[in-house]
Amino acid sequence: MYTLYGIKNCDTVKKAQQWLDKNGIVYRFHDFRVDGFTLNQLIDFTARKDWSLLLNRSSTSWRQLSAEQQADLTIEKAFALMLSTPTLIKRPVLDTGNQLIIGFKADHYQTELL
Repeated sequence: MYTLYGIKNCDTVKKAQQWLDKNGIVYRFHDFRVDGFTLNQLIDFTARKDWSLLLNRSSTSWRQLSAEQQADLTIEKAFALMLSTPTLIKRPVLDTGNQLIIGFKADHYQTELL
């Protein structure tokens, strides 16, 4: 079964959920705020996708960080930021078991999932 990671009030996550439902794809929703997010999950994600693709630098959460927090990013610093503020992770993240699909675009889901 697929797992869709995100937060329930994110419009892009809602679009992904609607697309998955419409196409009869069974998934489990994992809400970063409710269900949490662990170092092991982050390590698994970054083993399959570059950490810089996971970090959402256009999010409100990113803009709320200090210039010092945003500067000189390393994987360790990015991990600490994403673990302390999971809303810094680009949403949604769809884990198919074989791959991670970061973000939502209907045509990309169509190509990858159907």
